[in-house]
Amino acid sequence: MAKHWADFQYEIYLNGMTGAVPRLPTDLTRLEEMAERRLGPGPVGYVAGSAGDGSTAQANRAALKRHRIVPRMLRDVHERDLSVEVLGRALPAPLALAPVGVLSIMHPDAESAAARAAAAQGVPFVLSSASSTPMEQVAEAMGDAERWFQLYWPKDPEVALSFLNRAKAAGYTALVVTLDTPLLAWRPRDLDQAYLPFLHGVGTANYFSDPAFRAGLAKPVHEDPNAAVMHFVGMFADPAKTWPDLAFLREHWDGPIVLKGILHPDDARAAADAGMDGVVVSNHGGRQVAGSVAAADALPAVVRAVGDRLTVLFDSGIRTGDDIAKALALGARAVLVGRPYVYGLGLDGQAGVEHVIRCLLAELDLTLALSGHAGPASLGPADLTEAPA
Repeated sequence: MAKHWADFQYEIYLNGMTGAVPRLPTDLTRLEEMAERRLGPGPVGYVAGSAGDGSTAQANRAALKRHRIVPRMLRDVHERDLSVEVLGRALPAPLALAPVGVLSIMHPDAESAAARAAAAQGVPFVLSSASSTPMEQVAEAMGDAERWFQLYWPKDPEVALSFLNRAKAAGYTALVVTLDTPLLAWRPRDLDQAYLPFLHGVGTANYFSDPAFRAGLAKPVHEDPNAAVMHFVGMFADPAKTWPDLAFLREHWDGPIVLKGILHPDDARAAADAGMDGVVVSNHGGRQVAGSVAAADALPAVVRAVGDRLTVLFDSGIRTGDDIAKALALGARAVLVGRPYVYGLGLDGQAGVEHVIRCLLAELDLTLALSGHAGPASLGPADLTEAPA
């Protein structure tokens, strides 16, 4: 029988019989404010901050809020099943943890804690190239659980190839290629603190542990860490990459490849034409282009363009279970959630991440049931209306 994620609420109420209440809010929109109070301004600013004046991050939230669910009555929702198939993998729910780098700035257990939380709840963990923990160590923390690897495509093809080979050997099944960060955006919260963790060798674990990367150094990393950091900065991203370059990835990765950062239907079509398996409709949570189209506003056109050819995933702005329901109704197969789980990690380690996953999926389960849906498959655009401006 499928797991009823909604049972988490009864667990909370029953625990309350002994006087116990949740350590973190169950309204996940409150986590950012709590993190602002409890954690340092540099780390919080790095996670919460956005490009420019923050208008794109605000637009992401506004676009999701503008869509309103239209509940339907007297439908049998007694037995519910949130499971989906994504990229050929059976998942217990349409959710994965998005790739977020440098998690050690939020909690000493970093990516390993978040990965263990994802594994415990059965949702995929997408490891960032810019993690503060080597990919093999994160894989070890997860056992056999579902994990995907996110590639920041470096200038050095030998390092790119080494990353792909290491990820495959460590059991990462899908490759998620972030396209929207060939350069770091203008991010005032980081600039005002002059805070960039990479310059301190944080978020470089996959590079500093990589034989192809180390082959390009005159001295070992520990003997000249500054030179290693500068070598990393020089190759981290490549603004010269174009569509034909995808052939390199397709040649050297035999699993699913998903392009992250797609907002225009023509780019989605180009991804399909290049032999990719999926796209993530995403504006990097508003962190890259100030004034960008909201991700939820871009989603329907991408689904119309390639929904029959590619797996369409979604991120940017997901904070609640009803946000997930809306993205699914707009055509996404599953969503990636970023900042909320990172705040959960910063505030309460692995337990905090598990809390965020369980809250999101309990709320999604209840939202679907109370709207007349026994699972994601019956959701569609007709289940939404747009709030009047």
